[in-house]
Amino acid sequence: MFRWWHKVRDGTMTRENFAKKMRRVQLNIVMLLMQASECRTRRVRGMANEMLKLEWAFWTFIAKPGVEPTNNFGERQIRHAVLWRKGCFGTDSAVGSRFVERMLTTITTLRQQERNVLEFVTAACTARVNGSAAPSLLPDQAHAMLVAA
Repeated sequence: MFRWWHKVRDGTMTRENFAKKMRRVQLNIVMLLMQASECRTRRVRGMANEMLKLEWAFWTFIAKPGVEPTNNFGERQIRHAVLWRKGCFGTDSAVGSRFVERMLTTITTLRQQERNVLEFVTAACTARVNGSAAPSLLPDQAHAMLVAA
């Protein structure tokens, strides 16, 4: 599957041809999940049944350009949060956890938009002190559309 996926990604295989080849893989996976859903081991049976409920979503990458067959992008996005938590042993309170949660979300969002984190946080603190509107985490186009509406 990944060999074929790489060909699609580099343009040496069409999505249509990839979809045809993937049909056999899809059928095999569904068949294996159905077998597992009848397993005597409760945990295996339960996991297979849960996966069967979402089976349609497993194949989104076949038809949708820009969707990868792995979770590598998501893993990369939360890596700094995982390393932070591991290095500083978490927080001592719900308020501290909420602060960290919001800051890590802000940092990740701004990095995805290639915006400066320090400038944003400084602008947010300045707005709070001055009683003015806080800067938006929305990308510039989305924010402009909201303000115009």
